[in-house]
Amino acid sequence: MAQWPGHDDSQQLIRRDRSMVSISDDNMMMRQIQATHAPDGREVDVKPLFNLVEDILNRATFQTDIDETDAQAHLEIEDNAQQAGFLAMIDAISFTIDRISCEIACKALGGSDAHATTLSLFSMLSNYSWDAKLVLALAAFALYYGEFWLLAQIYSSNQLAKSMAILKQLPSIMEHTSGPLKSRFDTLNNLIKAMMGVTRCIVEFKDMPSNYITQDAPEFSSAMAHIPIAVYWTIRSVVACATQITTLTGMGHEFVISTSEAWELSTLAHKLKNIHESLKKLMATCYRHIEEKKSHEAYQMLVKLFDSIHIDNMKVLKALIYAKDDLQPLVDGSTKRRVNVEVLRRKNVLLLISDLDISQEELSILEQIYNESRLHLTRQESHYEVVWIPIVDHFIHWDDPTQKKFETLQSSMPWYTVYHPTLIDRAVIRYVKDVWHFKNKPILVVLDPQGRVVSPNALHMMWIWGSNAFPFTSLREEALWKEETWRLELLVDGIDPLVLDWVIKTCTDSNTHISGFHCL
Repeated sequence: MAQWPGHDDSQQLIRRDRSMVSISDDNMMMRQIQATHAPDGREVDVKPLFNLVEDILNRATFQTDIDETDAQAHLEIEDNAQQAGFLAMIDAISFTIDRISCEIACKALGGSDAHATTLSLFSMLSNYSWDAKLVLALAAFALYYGEFWLLAQIYSSNQLAKSMAILKQLPSIMEHTSGPLKSRFDTLNNLIKAMMGVTRCIVEFKDMPSNYITQDAPEFSSAMAHIPIAVYWTIRSVVACATQITTLTGMGHEFVISTSEAWELSTLAHKLKNIHESLKKLMATCYRHIEEKKSHEAYQMLVKLFDSIHIDNMKVLKALIYAKDDLQPLVDGSTKRRVNVEVLRRKNVLLLISDLDISQEELSILEQIYNESRLHLTRQESHYEVVWIPIVDHFIHWDDPTQKKFETLQSSMPWYTVYHPTLIDRAVIRYVKDVWHFKNKPILVVLDPQGRVVSPNALHMMWIWGSNAFPFTSLREEALWKEETWRLELLVDGIDPLVLDWVIKTCTDSNTHISGFHCL
């Protein structure tokens, strides 16, 4: 097939080099594209449209590789396609997409300057937001590129497709996809992946919750400042990819990609990968801001929750342990099976709060007291449940030794335990540190059946009186002290000889007073 007018490799080399030089000044280029930007408030739901575009481009390759995750995404696309709103949006933007697709193809056939073509696309999309410009341009390319690969994939089994494919020289092109053309398609695939990566980031910025990060937030405004240039280079890459496909179908497999064209595609891919990395860093900063806002909100909710009156303890326990209903957050120490928080409804709950460095000595004493209470379940002082709340800061690296350490501790406990420390929200960790003054040593917070805190730390009561301290209130503690002698040896007699050593050691280390007596 004859070469189309204006296609001369040496002229293209000069033209492309001139183009790359003309856009080397990012400030000048920014002024050019900003001059075309005149959004009129029209909205495009870019996320479902991008999902559709991504599906097309993932399938439009001679090395189709769709995994289960992709299959799930396709199901979501099919669900979206059934929604009246989505179909109405497609109807509203289909003309714009067709216009862009035709503009790209015509300019590519005419050998137009890539930068000039990109600016013309920005002018056509002047009334749209930056993310909508990008997704619409990518949709136009997906329509163009997808048609090429749809014919390539079905022409051997469909007569209509075969006739159309012959006009586009596809049979000849496909014969060389594993030979001379392989490197070209590999280069195209790499650039398309880079385009998709940048677009995915920009769409994700659009989807950020405005109630947690506003447009004037420094983190968000800093990210938004980088969006126009990212959109430019991605649409510029769309033009470059479309030009390659147009050239290929216009001239057949005999067309040899020029040095400047190969260099441009690789340079664009490299540039987009750098932009993608920068956007991901900015996005991480925004998400940190969002997490801080969410954590502060959750913390305030906890404060309000403990100041309120409840009919039972479910709201409080779910807020402390795990608020969602999508999994069973507790492990029953007696059966080692996972259970819901519901097992604690309207019960006295003792929250054993510690890190992963709780000593076996402390555990063995508590286990003995707990097991003894289980032998007399008919007694009032046995009507409580213990739940281990493991506190591990989220910034700590969770590796295999840490996981093994946690599992060893968890398996040794006969009471309820939280399934995994990552279920404990950051706000809860902050609350137990700020309000209940948890630092390094274990504490035993007691909640009554309505979720009220009756003791911020009943651990010393448990060591001294065991289950006799039930319901572990300050009034109960006063009554117990009045009944007892002031000799520490008598207080711990009959419980465990380790208690005396432990209490004396604790007192010596901290030089503290325990309730009504001085340390010996």
